[in-house]
Order: sequence, then C-alpha cells, then structure tokens
Amino acid sequence: MTDIQDFCSRRSATIRDAMEIINTSGMQMLLLVDAGGRFLRTVTDGDLRRLLLAGAGMGDSLEDLPDLASVTAPEEVSRKAALALMDVHEINHLPLIDSEGRVVRVLSRRDIGAPILLSTPHMGEAELHYVEEAFRTNWIAPLGPNVDAFEQEIAARAGVKHAAALSSGTAAIHLAVRMLGVKPGDKVFCSTLTFAASANPIVYEGGEPVFIDSEADSWNMSPLALERAFETAKAEGWMPKAVIVVNLYGQSADMDPILALCDHYRVPMIEDAAESLGATYKGKASGSFGLMGVFSFNGNKIITTSGGGMLVSDDEALIRQARFLATQARDPAPHYQHSQIGFNYRMSNILAGVGRGQLQVLGDRVEARRAVHDAYREGLSGLPGLEWQPEPEWSWSNRWLSALTLDPEVTGVTASEVVRRLADEMIEARPVWKPMHLQPVFAGCRHFSHGNAPVSDLIFERGLCMPSGSNMTRAEIDRIIDAMRTILKAR
Repeated sequence: MTDIQDFCSRRSATIRDAMEIINTSGMQMLLLVDAGGRFLRTVTDGDLRRLLLAGAGMGDSLEDLPDLASVTAPEEVSRKAALALMDVHEINHLPLIDSEGRVVRVLSRRDIGAPILLSTPHMGEAELHYVEEAFRTNWIAPLGPNVDAFEQEIAARAGVKHAAALSSGTAAIHLAVRMLGVKPGDKVFCSTLTFAASANPIVYEGGEPVFIDSEADSWNMSPLALERAFETAKAEGWMPKAVIVVNLYGQSADMDPILALCDHYRVPMIEDAAESLGATYKGKASGSFGLMGVFSFNGNKIITTSGGGMLVSDDEALIRQARFLATQARDPAPHYQHSQIGFNYRMSNILAGVGRGQLQVLGDRVEARRAVHDAYREGLSGLPGLEWQPEPEWSWSNRWLSALTLDPEVTGVTASEVVRRLADEMIEARPVWKPMHLQPVFAGCRHFSHGNAPVSDLIFERGLCMPSGSNMTRAEIDRIIDAMRTILKAR
C-alpha cells in the first residue's frame, strides 16, 4: 500500500506544480481532490501534456482538465478483485475510496504482490550438480548411481537398513500392501484423517479399508480406536492383514501403544511417513517404526524430486522384492520372462539426483517450516478460538504444513469461509484432509471412533492448513498474518 500524502492536488495547482508532484512521488500520477478532500480523478503526465499541446502554459492551473470517471474501488476491496480491475482497465494504480469519497490509499500492482501458495518446491544449487552429472554420464533412464546413492542416503537419514526409490509414495504403499499378501476380501486398518493415497492401494489389491479415527493430542491414529477395532475383529473371527498408520502434516503418531497393539495381535504395521521426513518420535526418525515405511517426494513435500517416493525397511528381502515388483517383475532370464505381475514404479536417475541435492538441506527446510509455524503462532496470538495442531512432548514435527482449527462459535467465521477470504487476498489455504470414512468412494467401509463422536470429523469441520513453504519471505508471512487478523476481527 502506498502513502498518498504527497501526491494529492487541487484544481488551483499549476501544471508545473502537478508535474513536480508526479516527478517526485514516483507514482506516475497525482490525485485530484476538491476543497473537502474528496476524490475527483487521477491525473497523469499524459493528461498534462495534452493540456500543454492545447495551448496551456506551465503556470496555468488545472481548471481546464475535463471531468473524468477514474477507476476506483472501495477501501475493503480484496487483492484479487483489485487486480481484476487493473487488468480490465489496463492500469497499474487503483485509488481506494472511503464512504465519504476520500482516497485512503492507492494500491499498485507491486503492492498486490504475487499469489502465496500453500507449499511450493524450494530448490537450491546442489540438485543441479547431480542432474548435470546424470547428463554427463548419460544415466538418463531409470536406475543409475544417483538412485543407488539416494536410497542409501535416505536409509541412513531414516535410521533403517534398506530403501527402494520409487515413482511415488502411493507406489510405495501399494508395493507394501502387495508384499503383505492383501487379497480380495482382506481387511486393512488405515488412518481415516489422511489423503486418499494412503487408502487407495488397499483397494488396488481388492482389499477393504477399515478406518481408524484420530486422537485429539496429535490428530493421528487413536490407539483407543485401534484397540477397539482389534477387539471387534477378534470377536468376529478375523484379523486385518496390516495397519497403515499416517503421520499427519509432518507429525508422528503415538507409535508405542500402536506398535504394542500390532505386536499383540501379530499384524504388521506400514508407516505412512509421506509427510513427515525429518520428524521424530521420542528422538527416533519418523518412517523407521513400521515393518515398512513410506516417504513421498511430491512437489509440495518438504523435499521433492518433482514426483517420487521411497519404501524403507530393515528387512532386506522386502526391499529386494519391492525393487523386483517395481521393475515389471522381470525374471532373471536372458529373455523377457515374467512369472508375476509387476509395475513400472522405479525412480529415474535424474530425479534421484534432485532428491540427493534436496536431502542435503533437509535440516534447513525443517527449521524454516518450524519457523513459519512459530511466526504464525506469535502473530495470531491473542485471537480467541484458534487452536494449532498439537505437538505432544513425545513428538518433534517437521511442520510440513501449519494446521489449525477455528471454533466458529468464538471466531464468528467458519474455516471454509477463512479459506475463501484468504483466496480473495491471493493467499492459498486449504481445508484439512476430509476423513476417508466420509468419502463417497469409501461410503461402505467400517470406521472405529476414538470416542462417542469421531475426532477426525471435528478436525475436518474446523481445520485449515496455512501456507507453509520453506522459501516464504518474512513479508509474505506478515501479509498472511495481517489478512488472518483482518478476517477474524471483521466478524
């Protein structure tokens, strides 16, 4: 927003005075106002040249300027609406007018700024080194030294022995489900508060998801709901083939009681750590707790390969089998022979090079996202009705996304309304994941709640995710905080 104090003028001013105002203000225009300070029109250097060409002198006043209906907007205009006006009328400055007809400020294209997105890739220089090496050595096709090294580096970072680099986190979950022998009619317990990619692979193999509610302390799988699900399964004479536990928005689930239940019932656990690379649970790396763990390197994740994933495990045989299935399950024969159905799920050597460069700065990216979260908490402190995703004492989140809930009875506005209002200010926020048991595609699946009412339903109803990119500037963070405070104070 630009201060207007130095570029307002009345009609009694001379053309010379007007030119000096335009020249010194840097606005490429001035605001013509009446004796009461009410806005009349904008005046550009082109308007002044036309007066001179019509015979006026430099000492003549602006009285001969014709009346003109300049484009204006009310002071409450959103950035999106202001930009649309500028585009339609091909102007770069927009006077904002109060209820009394006075200009309160002038908005420029520069003031509006670029859209702020939820979570954008944050690239550095190391990535280019590995990609160039791939080109230089002609390792362009899938597999290659970058893939081998990236697997080793991720395994070391996650504190596991083996890893297989794949085309996506979804592919990693699918292979894990396949290798655990899920068949048509088999059931798999799965966190309900997650993205569909956590549950879809169960259905790929003909299995049936059974969804487990969240607990309020971390928003992740509820050990109480999981225990209830196991007890019901035992009473009914069946057991799930696996439990898929999701670490939501970069924060680990409460692994000890979950693993104790899985061990008691002898059911393997798949840890969906797609969002939680760099996070820890009681000091141990996220992704290292299940029989198999899954990471995602999608474009919006904390580090990215543009698209990719990783399956990790201490079980070498499982990772060897995953690599076999991910390369079309080609038998070790001199000709093309296949005894099993396989998939084209392996990561390319080029993308693995990007991942190697990204992994070098993972600690910096986690630190930056946690700093964004802290800035939000500080900047929005004192506003009633806001609660951030909890971080229990046993968890250290990477804060992939800064997520919160709003109590509409206190804030006077719903989470969906806040998302819409932020979009008007060219700020991308998102609802939290819609629970899987509420999804039309899973309408017939069972669901076990944490208590009398599902915790995940309330989180979905009230929750939203704020822009959280590690490459956001302090000015962008402040712009978001200002927008949030405006929305929540305008109730």
